[in-house]
Amino acid sequence: MKELRLYHQAILDAAAARTGRGAVDDADVSVSLDNPLCGDRVRMGVILDGSRLARVGHEVRGCLLCEAAASVIGARAPGERIADLRQLCGEMRTFLNDVSLHVPGRWPALIMFAPVAHHKSRHECVMLPFDALVKALDECENG
Repeated sequence: MKELRLYHQAILDAAAARTGRGAVDDADVSVSLDNPLCGDRVRMGVILDGSRLARVGHEVRGCLLCEAAASVIGARAPGERIADLRQLCGEMRTFLNDVSLHVPGRWPALIMFAPVAHHKSRHECVMLPFDALVKALDECENG
């Protein structure tokens, strides 16, 4: 794969799409996380249907990387099994630390974040929406 700029077209397109953007008024759980180092903030609301994520919504105040990651979650997470989402979030962090590994889960669009691997200070920008999703899933399961 040729080396891509950090903010290449796929990142710009995903951030602009804002898939899943907006509060989930009837959410089972809504959580907020922020990155005090850069000021990114994510609020993630989820609705579960048994062992699957039925609906997700996000409100992001952050950089393009954070917006793009939340948009990918908004597009791909609904319908996924909770266990698979947890695994995917862990794989995503591993992927950012070593892009020679496979693209996380069944979400090929995540390859767009490969250039972030070379910018350790930006890993948390991508991971904040994934961490918010896991926190919301944790809170749903723990009541």
